[in-house]
Parts: sequence; C-alpha cells; structure tokens
Amino acid sequence: MLGQSISLAILLCFVSTSFENGTFEGNSTVTVFSDGKSLENGFFNDGKLNETKVEETAEERVRVPELPEKKEETRKSDCPPVGLESLRVSDYQLQASSSLRSGLGPHRARLNIQSGIEDGDEYDGAWCAGLEDHEQWLQLDALKPTLFTGVILQGRNSIWSLDWVSTYKVQFSNDTETWSPCMNGSQEVVFVGSQDQETPVLALFPEPTVAQFIRINPQSWFSNGTICLRAEILGCPMPDPDHQYPVEPERVTTDKLDFRHHNYNEMRKLMKAVSDECPKITRIYTIGKSYTGLKLYVMEISDNPGKHELGEPEFRYVAGMHGNEALGRELLLNLMQYICHEYKRGNQRIVQLVKDTRIHLLPSMNPDGYEAAYQKGSELSGWALGRYSFEGIDLNHNFPDLNNIMWDAQDLATDKKKVSNHYIPIPEYYTTTEATVAPETRAVINWMQDIPFVLSANFHGGELVVTYPFDCTRDWIPRQDTPTADNDFFRWLAAVYASTNLAMANPDRRICHYEDFQQHNNIINGADWHTVPGSMNDFSYLHTNCFEVTVELSCDKFPHASELPVEWENNKESLLLYMEQVHRGLKGVIRDKDTKEGIANAIIKVTGMDHDIRSAADGDYWRLLNPGEYRVIVWAEGYFPLVRRCSVGSDLTPTICDFSLTKTPRERIKQILAKGGKLPRDEQLRLRALRMRKLRVSTKILNRRREQQQRRAKAKRK
Repeated sequence: MLGQSISLAILLCFVSTSFENGTFEGNSTVTVFSDGKSLENGFFNDGKLNETKVEETAEERVRVPELPEKKEETRKSDCPPVGLESLRVSDYQLQASSSLRSGLGPHRARLNIQSGIEDGDEYDGAWCAGLEDHEQWLQLDALKPTLFTGVILQGRNSIWSLDWVSTYKVQFSNDTETWSPCMNGSQEVVFVGSQDQETPVLALFPEPTVAQFIRINPQSWFSNGTICLRAEILGCPMPDPDHQYPVEPERVTTDKLDFRHHNYNEMRKLMKAVSDECPKITRIYTIGKSYTGLKLYVMEISDNPGKHELGEPEFRYVAGMHGNEALGRELLLNLMQYICHEYKRGNQRIVQLVKDTRIHLLPSMNPDGYEAAYQKGSELSGWALGRYSFEGIDLNHNFPDLNNIMWDAQDLATDKKKVSNHYIPIPEYYTTTEATVAPETRAVINWMQDIPFVLSANFHGGELVVTYPFDCTRDWIPRQDTPTADNDFFRWLAAVYASTNLAMANPDRRICHYEDFQQHNNIINGADWHTVPGSMNDFSYLHTNCFEVTVELSCDKFPHASELPVEWENNKESLLLYMEQVHRGLKGVIRDKDTKEGIANAIIKVTGMDHDIRSAADGDYWRLLNPGEYRVIVWAEGYFPLVRRCSVGSDLTPTICDFSLTKTPRERIKQILAKGGKLPRDEQLRLRALRMRKLRVSTKILNRRREQQQRRAKAKRK
C-alpha cells in the first residue's frame, strides 16, 4: 500500500545548515533524494563526499566536510494521489510554461501514461518543455484548497527517446500571481527526480502546504535528453469556504466491504472470513501453487458447494494474471463479500444467482507478481513491476497456441470439415518437462479440464475496454480482426460488461493512453488490438466448452486504495449481469435412450456455426447462443445421430433441449457380449429383421445391375 511504500521511500530534510564537524554558512539550496539523503549544493549530506554534479545551484560550489552518520527518520503521507494517473484530474487543470509540441503537452504529464508506437503523434509519452532552461514548469490547478504533501516523478515513455528530469523545485500559489517555493526552514528545496524513464520516484515535502496551485520546476535533466516528465501529486482536499469551484461529490458506495489492497495473507484471512460468515454457500479450495509456493485460492459460491449439479452451469472469474494489475483482485474479494451479505439479506437476484449457478472466483492467478508490486505500493510499482511471474513469464502468452494448430490443419486438409474445430488437444511439445510453462499456467489448465466451465472473464488493468476472441491473428499479422464462429455472441458478452460499466459507458471520459476505444463502443476483437498467441481466452474456447473475454478495468493498473469504493460501484452491475449471461442459450442432457444414463463427450453441433461443444461427464451440456431458431445435431460414438430444432428466446432463461440417443446395433451387440450375456429373443428377432432388410436391399441392387447388363448386351447384338 502507499503508506507502506512511502515510509521506506524518503527522509525528512535537514532543517539546519550547521553541522557537528564543520559549519556551512551562507545561502544554499537543499536537495532531497528519494532514498532519504539530502544534497547541499550538489553534495550528499550522509557523512560521505560525492563529487558528482547534479546541477549548479549557487554561484560558488562549497564542499561540505565529512560528517558522522545521522540516524535516518521516515514519515508517511496520509494524503492520496490527486488523480493525474486515474484521470480524476481533467486536462484543463494542467498547464505548462511551454510544450515541445501538442502531443507532448501538459495533458500528457500523467504517471504511467503510455505513448503510441510512433513518436510525434498526438498521444506521446510525457509533457516535454519547448525550451531548455530553469524557468520551465508544469502546473496543476486543484480547483480548491488542497494540502499538498508530495510529488511522484517519472521520465518519458518512449522506445525512441531517453528523457527525464533529474532534479526539480516545487512552488505553491493560491492565485497564480504570487508563488511560494517549497522550503526546508530557510532554504529552498531541490528534489531529486528520475534516474531512468520508467521508475517512479517519490519525494515528500518537508512541510505539507495548503494551496490551490502547485508547480513542478525542473532544474536538471538527462544530459542526452530534454525536459520531459510524467507525474502524480499527493494531496488532501481542504474545505473551501468560498465555494469558488463547486465540485460534484464522488459516488460513495453504501456496501460495507473491505476496501483496501490485500496482500497474500490478508487475502486468505478475508476469504476465510467470508466462508465463515456464509458456510452454507461457500467453499475455499486451491488449484495449485505459484513458483514460490503461494497457493492459488478459489472461492466457490453455490447452494450446494463442492458438487457439480446436473444442468447447473459452471462460471468463473479470474484476476491477477498480471500481478501488478490489482483492481480485479480487489473486485473479486469485494464480490464474494457482497454475494455473502446480500444472500443473507434475502436479495432475490443474488439468491437466484447462487441457486442456479456454480460460481468460482480466483482472485490471484499470479500471487508472486502481486506481492512484488504490493511491496512497492500502488504508485511506486510502476507500469511493469509484478506483471510477470517469479520466473519472468507472461502468463497471458503461456497457454498452448491452439489457434495456429487449427489453422495449419485447415490449410493442409483436403476436406476442412474433417478438421476439429473444438477440443483441440494440447500439443506434445507443451507437455514435456523442458517446456517453458509456469506452474500457475499448468494449475489453471488442470482446473479448466476438471470443471465443465461454460462462461468466464479474466480481469486486467491499464485500459478501459473489453476484448473478445480470437486474441491471435492468422499469419502473424500484428493486428487484424480475427473473429471466431461465435463472434456475434462474443460481441454481446463484451457489450454486456462494457455498456453497464459506469466508467466505460461515460461518453465524456478521457482516453486512457493512445487508443480511443469509445469509437468501438468500448469493445474490440482481441487480435484487432494486438495479437496475443497463447492467450487464456483462445485456449479456453478451443480446448474446452468455455467462452471467455478479457476485461481491462481501469486506466490505472494499481489504483490507490481510496479509489476502490468508486471502482466497485463502476463494476458492480457489470459483474452481476455478466455472470447471468451463463443462462443464455440452450442447455440439456444427452442420455442413452434405453438406460437413461447421461452420455459424456457427445458432440453438439449447431448447423451453420463452425464450433462444436461436448457434453460433460454426466451428459449435461450448455450452448451459449443469441436469440433465434437453431438446428442442432447431436452424436456420440456408438449411437445414431439425432437432429432437433431448438428455439432460444431473449430472456435470461436457457431453452431446455434434451436428446435421447439410440445405440447402433453393432454397439448394442458389443456391449451385451462384453458382459458375457446372450442376446435376448426380441433383440435376435430385431437383428434378423434388420438382416432381411439389408438382404432385400442388396438383392434389388443386384437385380438392377443384371437388368442393366442384359440391356447393354442386347444393344450390342443389334
């Protein structure tokens, strides 16, 4: 959390200019470093000399004598970010002394903002000043008196340029006419900023200051670059007696949930507390362990936990595949609390959902990555820390690439209808011990194979959009719309979540980074955004019956804890409504006509749709479909196929479409003889009748051939 990271990040400035083993007199500037060391006129004040110049800050450089070590002090900032990264701060609130170009204007000076591929477009990766001097500044108008406590700085996001600000000053104002510098006693403070492009660097002010405006004034920058920065500012809103800028109050949830970031141990405690509160509808189980041995916990919610009930669909939510994308984790922890509370209150919507659905919530697929990001804190973890597993594997590229296996088989096949369009097996190379497969990925694959999931979504962060399969393009094209056979239904699923998400559905919202997803109604084919071979979405669709989408929940990958109540309200309806979509389409049971037992692995094909599904172990199946009339064909090994017409309505109630299959005679005989029994008389009579019919048919065919031969012979004689 922020407080934990801040307490390790910075020390108080020294107030006095006198020292035990020597005295420094005269006007000076104190530079404060993020590691807690101060710099007087360019030299570290930690008991050791440092000859490296940062920037000339006085007419004469004075060497500070060697000092004894002083005990370091730390303090926390109780104020959250004002909202540059989360976009609570609007573009018009940011101004600058100059800009290199419009795409590098002050509106781009947001912590962790990402640039487009090409430098020079309107969505570049920082604010960059148009001039290189000490008079340049970036300014925030907080719109009301604010207690400013610190600044977090970052360099420019670019694969082509190296730009960052090394040191900077800070000034405050209430009218933009009179500016007061940030002081440490009688000395103006110079803070140390970035040493690279991406690492966020925190500096706390010696004394929190109340003002409406704050300026960041760069003093030095990377020698081969220019003045560029991304920033976040820490501050607490103060009462505004004049009400000059009436601010609309933020939405505050009435749900009493645990709104904070939970590390591994805290997550376990919360899940245990929910299970203890609602023991009749919950069960906690694990599906495996991470590389470092942290367990992958799942919360099951059902009216009969621990058991698959015939005809009841299985649903899952997965979060934390990228460990630093933390919002999904907290939303799932919120969701399990909410369902428990509302079920106890008798909320009929929740009661019905629990009764009709078996829900599985995996809040942390990559707990190792999350712990690394959590230790740094929500603002200091940066854009990438914790994204990968402990082994450095991106779990979202770590599933078997079944797309290209299927497409290659289709290209080589003379009859494409014979190429499997579902349940594509895992390739042999992937199952070897030498394969680069994370234990977290293996655990999730086993989970998918054990439970007949019907619908799923996995949560990411860093954008506001819902993506749907396929995630991988054909022929390795960087991006191209690559739809599945169920494209219309996938678009429906994505639209259900996006249209009810309060942040995505806001027509006035600012784009997160450089992609304007509002022009696509906040949904997009995954491959049309960027190709991802080996994604969980595609694997889920091609190897199992489960349909899955990816939800990018927020522009900020790791929102501050103060943002969590608002984010819960943004997503609450979306979370519930998306789960309810598991009851759309067809469902039924495939049974043996004679024994009435369920038939596993029966193939269910919808005419005109090149994607089949299979029945579960008990013979039940679920086929997600949009409203309409469908011709459904079912067949299984040893049975005659059966065709039915089934109608899907628009209500969130599946159409029951059962099938009773008849064994083929050969299969019946094999089963009877395998049991050591004799064929019953009626079966013998039926087989004799069948043989007679076959004999009659074959006789007719032979007679026709003879007649044709006789006609040809007569024709030749004539």
